[in-house]
Amino acid sequence: MYARVVTVQIQSEMMDEAITIFREDIDPVAKQQKGCTGGYLLTDQATGKALSISLWETEADMLAGEKSEYLQEQVAKVAHFLTARPITEHYEVSVG
Repeated sequence: MYARVVTVQIQSEMMDEAITIFREDIDPVAKQQKGCTGGYLLTDQATGKALSISLWETEADMLAGEKSEYLQEQVAKVAHFLTARPITEHYEVSVG
């Protein structure tokens, strides 16, 4: 299993709205992607930092969404709330 972690910095006063967009729009679309087994959104209201973690059956499935611009389309849905460029990292899930 593989994980994509996207770290974003959100305007603190926009955090609740960003969470709603993730819950109602981004997460359902992610679950429709080939190989996606689920995900999490971790947030820190005090700092505005958020981590989006999506889990994937294979590395190829995880990377396919980036090649097809799926990931960029999802980030664009909250881009106007961000105060810094998103950081995307990839991991192999070793224990889970």
